[in-house]
Amino acid sequence: MYSARVPVVLYDGECGFCNRSVAFILKRDKTKSIHFAKLQSEFTKNLFFEKGWVQPDLSTFYLIEEGVLLKKSNAALKVVTYFGFPYSILGVFKIVPLFIRDFIYDFIAKKRKKISTGFCVVLTASESKRFFDR
Repeated sequence: MYSARVPVVLYDGECGFCNRSVAFILKRDKTKSIHFAKLQSEFTKNLFFEKGWVQPDLSTFYLIEEGVLLKKSNAALKVVTYFGFPYSILGVFKIVPLFIRDFIYDFIAKKRKKISTGFCVVLTASESKRFFDR
């Protein structure tokens, strides 16, 4: 059951790079509080409809935190705040102007399917409970 108090990462479930990103987050989330849902899931479709948000773009990484939808570099930099040292210091990139950060994000997003193909996250029982679309 979704609660606005739970941070949720929304990702392209058919993208190897995105699935690797989920595995990276699962391994480094010190709080074990981040939950996940595929952008293609009914959960995501229903949530975006209920909130009145424009339907999601599959090339975009989203984080919902306290009911606020963050996307692209803002979402990624917020996620690293849940990590321990040394990854948490990546938050310093917040000082880089948004248009520059999102330009770099968009460049990587366009090439994401070539960067990494076919990767499936193998979940433990406790990790599986953090997915809304399983």
